[in-house]
Amino acid sequence: MDLPVRPPVLPMLAKRVSELPEGEGFIFEPKWDGFRTLVFRDGDEIVLQSRDEKELNRYFPELLEPLKAQLPTRCVLDGELVIAKNGGLDFEALQLRVHPAASRVKLLSKEIPASVVFWDLLCEGDEDLCGAPFRARRARLEALLAEAEPPLHLTPATTDRAVAVDWFTRFEGAGLDGVMAKPAASAYEPNKRTMFKVKHERECDCVVAGFRWHKLGEDTVGSLLLGLYDDAGVLHHVGVSASFTVKKRRELAEFLEPYRKDAMVDHPWKDWATPAAMDSRMPGGKSRWSQGKDLSWEPIRAELVVEVAYDHMQGSRFRHTAQFRRWRTDKSPRDCTYAQLETVAPEELSAIFGAR
Repeated sequence: MDLPVRPPVLPMLAKRVSELPEGEGFIFEPKWDGFRTLVFRDGDEIVLQSRDEKELNRYFPELLEPLKAQLPTRCVLDGELVIAKNGGLDFEALQLRVHPAASRVKLLSKEIPASVVFWDLLCEGDEDLCGAPFRARRARLEALLAEAEPPLHLTPATTDRAVAVDWFTRFEGAGLDGVMAKPAASAYEPNKRTMFKVKHERECDCVVAGFRWHKLGEDTVGSLLLGLYDDAGVLHHVGVSASFTVKKRRELAEFLEPYRKDAMVDHPWKDWATPAAMDSRMPGGKSRWSQGKDLSWEPIRAELVVEVAYDHMQGSRFRHTAQFRRWRTDKSPRDCTYAQLETVAPEELSAIFGAR
């Protein structure tokens, strides 16, 4: 590609903060929950590049013609691939699109087509805009997408912090997971955390029913496997807690050792430890995102309860890794149910997609 900004380019990143910054000089945007994507166009050639520099064209063929029809002949834009269903974002449906079979991708592209939401412009024509302040790049992007039609969208933006605070609460039910704050005077700096993000965070008590070893060895815990009971008394795997220091990982290995004894006798997940279960979405299961990773797991008696922090649910599971808070020795594992989770009322996505 003969562009001022050529692929691959690592996207600019954001630091997580506890609240939106005060004062002047920030542009706020909703935080979309999808696949981060850089779109490169040079004539008839288009490249959809993921955050980790992989090409996504084959997984989202339905976007190529709309991009050719609506974008300038030569440009690079930053944004997010999303799938909107029933008034909200559906990340699980988006994950289904990354499928090895071309026939399956073709079918899904018609049944659950994707959209792309743009928020930055890195170059247009022969002009490299990465060094320009974000407020100028945003103005150029608004002019470029003034007549954009679905599946292309321009993300809403505001300089009013009060509006951004309202977005943080109101749009969560539509599947957005927070708000971005971008310095209006900042350049586009690939792979640097020069932006800020505020994400939702809640607490939940979970059963710890197993763990995985860390790559350092079998005296170091990599992650805790978390579970919640449904109304029928079935313990579901809902995610992991994994952010520990090396010291804490070794302390966890020692702490969990007694609970490994006779763990499989009455374990609620004992059927998942068989080779036949390794292709399912269970603690030891494989996925298209984990090729080459060792996902074997060690069961423990389902007697421990841990309090974790999480941002939001993706279906019946935590969307991201949950953060360890403390052990709850005062709580029964049977009290760890889905009923404790906060339900957020949906907000129609059209309120965001239609915003200008």
